[in-house]
Amino acid sequence: MPHRLTALAGATLVALGLAACGGEGSDPASTGAASVPSESVPAAAFPVTVEGDNGSLVVDRAPARIVSLSSTATESLFAIGAGDQVIAVDDQSNYPAEAPVTDLSGFQPNVEAIAGYEPDLVVAAYDPGGLVKGLEKVGIPVLVQDAAKDLDGAYAQIETLGAATGHVEEAGDVTDGMRAEIDELVASAPDAAEGLTVYHELGTDLFSATSATFIGSIYERLGLENIADEAKKAGTGYPQLSAEYVVSSNPSLIVLADTKCCGQSAATVAKRPGWKQIDAVADGNVVEADDDVTSRWGPRTVDFVALVVEALEGVGSR
Repeated sequence: MPHRLTALAGATLVALGLAACGGEGSDPASTGAASVPSESVPAAAFPVTVEGDNGSLVVDRAPARIVSLSSTATESLFAIGAGDQVIAVDDQSNYPAEAPVTDLSGFQPNVEAIAGYEPDLVVAAYDPGGLVKGLEKVGIPVLVQDAAKDLDGAYAQIETLGAATGHVEEAGDVTDGMRAEIDELVASAPDAAEGLTVYHELGTDLFSATSATFIGSIYERLGLENIADEAKKAGTGYPQLSAEYVVSSNPSLIVLADTKCCGQSAATVAKRPGWKQIDAVADGNVVEADDDVTSRWGPRTVDFVALVVEALEGVGSR
């Protein structure tokens, strides 16, 4: 995928080919992020054992110097009140605005650069190029949280971060709020939307996401039929479709998750050969989404669901 590794899910497609030799991090002293004293989190909450995709991790005391190599985890850490404990993030973590800025790579992590921040916890979206082993060799604990498969998986990851950082109650508040808002949004979706078809575009190369992915699980929850489900290739949840396939599938709704990376819009889609005949294009049901919001499975998932539900109100009324 030539664009920004698409929807973090797209990162899963290429992650195994990346080596742990990426760019150097910014000077740890220049990030402007202050660590928070462990004493600010009740000591009684520790030690705690949490489960990551790399196995069990025992956290002896509240981490005061967290490095996040996952843009989703970064958003979640700040949402649960652990932002002051985050002293560095990867170069894809652009939200919230108060997150520290570095050029650390989560795709091609440099163990030496990460270790230079002297973290007492590293959170990663996956384990490329022996990242976990490299950090463990220098005594740095790592919590890996792969892309969630569905909403329950996303909630569980947020609550795990809460336990690992001493913010159990705050994490519970965040997931409870997400559940309530998403349940309400799903209930508000028009009945006429049930069975409508959707095409989710990750990039101009026409990679999409099936119902086996987190993105696809949202559409499934809303009762939509995903055209990518019939085009599964090589066992991946992210098949590359052809323009002919998309046109012939005639989706009722198109969601563009490549507006920022690739400058796509309803207007550019309408200019593609043959695409004007697609119902979604002809009826004005092309959704211009924020690439970052659609690619992450943290608290802003609520915004993604709200965007799709709003679009369905237009589709369902026709």
